[in-house]
Amino acid sequence: MDDHGDDFTAWIEGHRPAVERAEEQWHRIAMYVRHAANKVGPTLPLCLAGEPQECGRDGRHHTLAWAAALKAAAQHVIETSADSPAETSYYSGQIYQRRLAVLRTQPARHPD
Repeated sequence: MDDHGDDFTAWIEGHRPAVERAEEQWHRIAMYVRHAANKVGPTLPLCLAGEPQECGRDGRHHTLAWAAALKAAAQHVIETSADSPAETSYYSGQIYQRRLAVLRTQPARHPD
């Protein structure tokens, strides 16, 4: 993955604390999210610890970067599958916000 979000700077004021997980859990989640992103979008390079293009960033960082890639790939599926801009907006907006609201009420899951 070329874009790891290294330009993140002053967006941290007023943030909620992140879910705390062990590095092995973050690594596993990053692998799952990358796998999902690869299923719906272009193949992403391997750069987690021990992989061919190892970059040295941790599992949490990769989880966030690949989740962004998955979100972009999902948006691209919506944009290329919708019949109109209104339908794109509906699924990208209304349906997405409803699903997100449900997810926010659920406790964070640890990977198996």
